[in-house]
Amino acid sequence: MRISTVPLLCVAFPLCSFAVQKADVVIYGGSSGGITAAIQTARMGKNAILIEPSHFLGGLTTGGLGATDIGNKKAIGGLSLDFYTAIREYYKKPENWKQETPELYFTTRTRSSGAEAAQWTFEPKAATAVYAAMLESVKDRVTVVYGERLDLKNGVKKTGAQITEIVMESGKSFSAEMYIDASYEGDLMAKAGVAYHVGREANSVYNESINGVQAEGAKHHQFTQQVDPYVRKGDPSSGLLPGINPHGPGLEFSGDQKIQAYNFRMCTTDVPENRRDWEKPAHYDPQWFELALRNAEAGDTRVSWNPVAMPNRKTDTNNNFAVSSDFIGMNWDYPEADYATRERIWKAHEDWQKGLFWTLANSPRVPEKLREAYRKFGLAKDEFTDNDNWPRQLYVREARRMIGDYVMTEKNCKRTEIVEDSVGMGAYNMDSHHVQRYVSKEGFVRNEGDIQIATKPYPISFRSIHPKAAECTNLLVPVCLSASHIAYGSIRMEPVFMVMGQSAATAAVQAIEQKTTIQAANLEKLKARLLADKQVLDLIPDPKEARGNMTLLGIVVDDTKAQLEGFGADGAAGAGYFGTGYRHDGNTDKGRQKARYTPELASAGRYRVAITYTAMGNRANKVPIVVHHAEGETTVYVNQQEPPSGPDGVQVLGNFRFEAGKSGWLEIRNEGTKGHVIADAAQWLAQ
Repeated sequence: MRISTVPLLCVAFPLCSFAVQKADVVIYGGSSGGITAAIQTARMGKNAILIEPSHFLGGLTTGGLGATDIGNKKAIGGLSLDFYTAIREYYKKPENWKQETPELYFTTRTRSSGAEAAQWTFEPKAATAVYAAMLESVKDRVTVVYGERLDLKNGVKKTGAQITEIVMESGKSFSAEMYIDASYEGDLMAKAGVAYHVGREANSVYNESINGVQAEGAKHHQFTQQVDPYVRKGDPSSGLLPGINPHGPGLEFSGDQKIQAYNFRMCTTDVPENRRDWEKPAHYDPQWFELALRNAEAGDTRVSWNPVAMPNRKTDTNNNFAVSSDFIGMNWDYPEADYATRERIWKAHEDWQKGLFWTLANSPRVPEKLREAYRKFGLAKDEFTDNDNWPRQLYVREARRMIGDYVMTEKNCKRTEIVEDSVGMGAYNMDSHHVQRYVSKEGFVRNEGDIQIATKPYPISFRSIHPKAAECTNLLVPVCLSASHIAYGSIRMEPVFMVMGQSAATAAVQAIEQKTTIQAANLEKLKARLLADKQVLDLIPDPKEARGNMTLLGIVVDDTKAQLEGFGADGAAGAGYFGTGYRHDGNTDKGRQKARYTPELASAGRYRVAITYTAMGNRANKVPIVVHHAEGETTVYVNQQEPPSGPDGVQVLGNFRFEAGKSGWLEIRNEGTKGHVIADAAQWLAQ
């Protein structure tokens, strides 16, 4: 079963009772964060009970999300890094390669040497095996309880602000000195009386710029064709097709209670003997798929999914483009719903996803070339064998979010506000999937809500994983933690949940040892233990990541000191950038974005001028850079798809004469470019 189990008989017979099971720490939710919390509790000499409402552990990590999202992987340490290192060891064993060789996978499908210490792509069965081994090592101190769900009416008993006991639907109860809610939904947190939020805040709430309704900014995964939204084309009186909001998106940047879309991360394969062809769901309703068919007929010939290569000719297949696996707008009730309602939502998502890809693979209204692309892949027969080869975990990208003593916001993700009580790091883009579909003023379907903004690796506050003391003094919340909608879009990554789970358990055990509340735990001792366990609390730039701070000589002007027209997007991907990150043009507004770097030179003379940038395939290959010097202006074109070719990892633009002072400059522009233009640092080195 996916999210529920058959209740025990004592639900029908209230006289049935159980002895209270006790431990030092009780963890509700066997997600990746719940597993690391249990292991850390045991490693610190305490006993843990890990309660998982379903019959499998690992959440999304074992449930299909094998293409790890993190951004800068150096932000990951502790048990989280141990997990990915163990994944690499798993794939060093020849018996774990069935459908392809490791050489073929690493060199052809991922373009990697495969020699790295950690591996960030894996099959669901590999993650399951690694977690099982990790838990086996602490089995004397960790009790795993399956198939027990919190009683949503009377499931939390408290004395004052302290939880004393939690009760399951079955009547079983558990008691501990400290509790950790590691679920994706935050049920324990909510039933403990802790404040939380569901949906998007208005920008004004936390003085943000990219929260709330995003109709104008939603350019990713958007319709590129004019698709009619009505049941009968061109006839508004016939009503809208299913899944389209008749009330419009709402006021731009305003808050609402709507949440970003969910889907299942499918494990598919193109190996015929291991491939299960798409099957038409029993509850197939063709009206739900009319939008996808009209989109294809209108000329959108993009394959609407994103299959990322996993070992053994498998994929982690995610949402992509206008109509895909995200069941947009159909999950708004999920976070606060009862179990029966959640199960209906869960099943509706399964029916949507199966029905969509069966339609795209079989309907004669889909161009044959597209049908062939969908038929090439099917569910992997050797994955999720206990669940009819379907992923066991719905991708609950966001549900409840606690409102704690500190709320993480976009200011943290951009490092304009840096906390000093770090318990781990985030490093992924601020990433929200679409929230709803609506009809534009021109009368066509549009998606709303998707926004992807680069971050710089940033610390996450300890205060964001525990409630306010007035609400609860012995609870930690490492998954549904305290963050705004857009900041949570960056934090909500599985390796970060592992980090937060371990840090939450460390704090819980120390609070027990100090005989104090979680809010009063000694922060210096917490930091010392986290560092001893190799958690990464902030990135100290090394020469490969911040050459200017460490090795560049001369006069260096970073993007943080540049005069910008546009270049409003932040980035920190790849090695070789100066400082904490760089700016880029977002591959938009060509000809209208500039970044001017003006040095203050102590003396006149000739200077070697150079820039830094990180090279990738999505960069522009002919970036115009204007150097304004004492003898005029020179334009140099740089291919940012290729790494810098100069000494110390810089790209030399030439030697030029400059006057003393601030009369000279260089300017990175984006006119005539195709691809992202990077604006990082500029260097003047006297010759």
